[in-house]
Amino acid sequence: MWHTSAILHTGAVTQVGDGERHGNGERLLAAVDIARAALLDEGQRPGAHRRSVAEGDWAAAHYFDAELAGYRGWQWCVVLAGSPGSDEITLSEVVLLPGDGSLLAPPWVPWAERVASGDLAPGDLLAAEPDDPRLVPNQIDTGDEFRFESDSVDPDDIGQIAGELGLGRKRLLSPEGRADAAQRWYDGDFGPGSEMAQAAPYPCCTCGFYVPLAGALRAGFGACTNELAADGRVVSAEYGCGAHSDVQGPKGDGSPAYDAYDDGAIEVVAISRDAEPART
Repeated sequence: MWHTSAILHTGAVTQVGDGERHGNGERLLAAVDIARAALLDEGQRPGAHRRSVAEGDWAAAHYFDAELAGYRGWQWCVVLAGSPGSDEITLSEVVLLPGDGSLLAPPWVPWAERVASGDLAPGDLLAAEPDDPRLVPNQIDTGDEFRFESDSVDPDDIGQIAGELGLGRKRLLSPEGRADAAQRWYDGDFGPGSEMAQAAPYPCCTCGFYVPLAGALRAGFGACTNELAADGRVVSAEYGCGAHSDVQGPKGDGSPAYDAYDDGAIEVVAISRDAEPART
């Protein structure tokens, strides 16, 4: 199997031309037959000649369609070269290159970067890097940090407050991590730019089912508690849907778009005996 930019052959092909009548660059650009012969010598079957490109004063590249199974849109590139004071044309290299619309393998992604959202399965372990910019070190409560001379302070109350402040965890969300999450949520399916939000009558920040988050994200995001909407999801305060708590339903029974219709009723239609049968 040929590989991208793999050199198939290098060598010299002696071809005597008219150096006085044509410049060296023009002579190399016109040497289509020599370039095609180089491919034939390699056992290839080049297709149509597409173009010739000058590569400086002493080289030219010729491009041919590569009629190879599985290489749609690829091209053979044959580079010919000359030298000052000589009419010889030298074959520099023969390379298989992708062209417009070529079928290519996806870009290589390092193993550490291949995990994407939704890949984590039950039982999987995904460790954050020690220098993950989304996290910062935090104070750890070892039980000795909080000492009080007064017996009126309950240590359990202090522990509850410490938990609300984030104490006790080894690492906390950094400002960069918080900004990344906020931007991702804002641009996602539950942000103001989504199709659902664009068609909503009111934003989430005015909905009774909206519970704002705590901390620095409180002003911009919250959780939806409507089981018929984005239940349990973090939504932007500017997001919205048709299940807003202030939406008024249609009056009466039936569909809001159509009148009630009894599909079980029978309509009696009198047909004359002289009536012509319907044609189908």
